[in-house]
Amino acid sequence: MDTSTSPFPSPMSILNTTATNTPFHDLPEVSPKPYKKSIVTTLMEAATFITPSFKEDTYFVSHLKSSEKKALQELKDKLVASESNHISMWGVPLLGGDDRADVLLLKFLRARDFRVNDAFNMLLKCLSWRSEFGADNVVDEELGFKELEGVVSYTQGYDREGHPVCYNAYGVFRDKDMYERIFGDEEKLKKFLRWRVQVLERGINLLHFKPGGVNSLIQVTDLKDMPKKELRLVSNQILSLFQDNYPEMVARKIFINVPWYFSMLYSMFSPFLTQRTKSKFVISKEGNAADTLYKFIRPEDIPARYGGLSRPNDLQNGPPKPASEFTVKGGEKVNIQIEGIESGATITWDIVVGGWDLEYSAEYVPIAEGSYIIAVEKPRQIEASEEAIHNSYTSKEPGKMVLSIDNTASRKKKVAAYRYFVRKCCNTPSETQLSLQQL
Repeated sequence: MDTSTSPFPSPMSILNTTATNTPFHDLPEVSPKPYKKSIVTTLMEAATFITPSFKEDTYFVSHLKSSEKKALQELKDKLVASESNHISMWGVPLLGGDDRADVLLLKFLRARDFRVNDAFNMLLKCLSWRSEFGADNVVDEELGFKELEGVVSYTQGYDREGHPVCYNAYGVFRDKDMYERIFGDEEKLKKFLRWRVQVLERGINLLHFKPGGVNSLIQVTDLKDMPKKELRLVSNQILSLFQDNYPEMVARKIFINVPWYFSMLYSMFSPFLTQRTKSKFVISKEGNAADTLYKFIRPEDIPARYGGLSRPNDLQNGPPKPASEFTVKGGEKVNIQIEGIESGATITWDIVVGGWDLEYSAEYVPIAEGSYIIAVEKPRQIEASEEAIHNSYTSKEPGKMVLSIDNTASRKKKVAAYRYFVRKCCNTPSETQLSLQQL
């Protein structure tokens, strides 16, 4: 394989330093010392869960029950009788016989448990709201919230099944000046709500609206530092707006950095929620964001702030470069060895461990006997709040790069990911430019 274009030079190995030539995932896990859990810890762990997986509709009419097919036809008949011949949503005519229309109509029916009259009324109200609000054109408006883009609410990447992922985080509004600047009066609040609709509409424009396609979003809400009392009015308005006008647009709702009291409240109110609603929820306590998100989203699509490898500017160069995932057990030190690096070649790498709190280092080991090992990055403690590491090194002689992850001081197993690219020194200028873009 030509390593000048391959992202994975061969051979490459990940080793545990306590057992040379033994794959780290085959090694016995270090048994932590027993310790007594507090009542609060026990309650938090009990309330941190992933509910039975939500089964998303395929929207194939042939898969519907006979009663559901009947309800769909009745809803179409009601639309025809309403003499609204030119109604459409997201560019899809609702009465044109298009199977995309079936997808949208079934969303309203599902939101009202296939009660036709209720679904019809909901649809009419939604059409009226979209017309009054100007929802079809809001994506092109300049609303002046540059400081909130990519911070408070944004769509970035896709989950493992291809759903666009929308992130929400309101911790920045702890700052009273920021809160007053955004929500200080009714007009400001209305403008903010318009911006939130704009973010959602941009995400919805990525959906297929076709049977068997990707027809819903994934929503990730970060509750860290969220000023719940101050944002109660805003949250209620957003929730009401989305529930009334965007039925079945979210396939899964992932809550991360959840404080213990939120988990307990959810446990109390859980019996009053429908099983379908609960099946969409994932509740993850504070500090477990990366571990939870890796279950649903590949690390190259997860924002760096949540233990992933994705940064906003990365998307300007096309789809993200795939990463390799691994885990670091408690009490374990792992070496990632990237071999076959030629003299004059440049290796560039990204590496991240969810909730770091461990020691990291990088060194270059020349093949030639008697050559000195080069400390590319000296051993240092990486704090939990730090993001992915991005670095590069140009070799002066053949050898291998060794990235070390030392988790021996922790009992906790951690998810991790890395990716790298080796560019040979003999590349032409055009090849060099291409290689850097691929990274």
